[in-house]
Amino acid sequence: MADSVVPRPGSAERLSRMIQVPTVSAEPPTSGLAPFERFVTLLGELYPLAHERLSRERITDLGLLFRWPGRDATADPVVLMAHFDVVPAEASDGWREPPFGGVVRDGFVHGRGALDDKGPLLVMFEAVENLLAAGFVPERDVYLSLGGNEESFGDAARAIAQAFQDRGLTPWLVLDEGGAVVASPLPLVRGEAAMIGVGEKGATTVRLSAQGAGGHASAPPALTAVGRVARAVSKLTPATFAARTPVAVSAMLSRFATRARGPAHYLYRALAASPWLTARVFTLLGGEPAALVRTTVAPTMLSGGTAQNVLPSRAEATVNLRIALGETVAGTARRLRRRIGDRRVQIEVLEAGEPSPESSSENEQFALISTAVAVSHPTAMPVPYVMMAATDSRHFHRFSPACYRFAPLAMPGELRATIHGVDERVEIAELERGEVFHRALIQSIPGGAS
Repeated sequence: MADSVVPRPGSAERLSRMIQVPTVSAEPPTSGLAPFERFVTLLGELYPLAHERLSRERITDLGLLFRWPGRDATADPVVLMAHFDVVPAEASDGWREPPFGGVVRDGFVHGRGALDDKGPLLVMFEAVENLLAAGFVPERDVYLSLGGNEESFGDAARAIAQAFQDRGLTPWLVLDEGGAVVASPLPLVRGEAAMIGVGEKGATTVRLSAQGAGGHASAPPALTAVGRVARAVSKLTPATFAARTPVAVSAMLSRFATRARGPAHYLYRALAASPWLTARVFTLLGGEPAALVRTTVAPTMLSGGTAQNVLPSRAEATVNLRIALGETVAGTARRLRRRIGDRRVQIEVLEAGEPSPESSSENEQFALISTAVAVSHPTAMPVPYVMMAATDSRHFHRFSPACYRFAPLAMPGELRATIHGVDERVEIAELERGEVFHRALIQSIPGGAS
């Protein structure tokens, strides 16, 4: 079924052209939307059938929503998501190829957005275009939701999700960027794993501030505004929030146990069966394992004062939190207040991002994704996990019970490190496999009566 369509050649060249349009999310306030409009025009040029046979709707200046009518218009639709904005990149940072050159060389397409997220966007459209050319009609409506300001936490995806709610549409499946196909995902675990995000932590920003008496620095009070804020920040240690193991992490460990060697097999099996033990062990490991089981708190900015010998009357710190699944923004703010224990430190939530609920890894939707993985990456084991980064799908998970986050591309650790970094690139062979994944997924979408 999935191999009944002959893909068009030239996907690498099409991605190259996408990369050459510098849709940097941080620039519209100063440079305008011209690059984003060029990208929208280019998309129509690269995928003429999708633009001819799917309806296209502009939602905000930077949101695009395509609707592919299915056989059963009454069935809940499928939403496939991607974003076409990218983070900044400068050649002076040491790129081997120009970051917006879209150079195709040595089996890779090089440039900003190759992995995040123009590559995943491309493979989605490649599959749709190929299926349209073959006359395929999905069993239920398929929407392609594109945002142009994901990297700047913009409102395009939020407005698209709101449009679904306003129209009384509850997606049967939402699939956005997120995990990828990785090798040896944990120590002593053999083979490849397709890491499918079944939930994501809530990205929240808080400002701590304190007032104090200004004056000359030669006669400071016992506690200045800067000192008060610094004391508050020093109390926000990694142990500020209790650890708790999400269901997805236990399921992840259970699946890894089947591919682990020696003592690791028994360790992962024991951890999968004991969430309290997992929380304790991961906390002791620190870093990414600890971040999987508790809310993280990271002071990122400090400010106060205008001169080296003048006491500032106000000081503040910005704190970034990634709120664990099962917790809330309000509860997190209360915990911060108790931990700091100083009424003269004001705590203001600047950006509130609630964590998502956990989508099931035992339902028909996860099985559908797993089936598509088996076609595109047959040696990869589908594994649920919790994402620590934020995606546009967070605007859908408030009302859609089946939201998943997976980019169908193999990304070794070396390549994952280039996302938002230097020398971002994607293997051309993975673009072909990514197209196979989306083609298999769309062809296997069940009807509404399934």
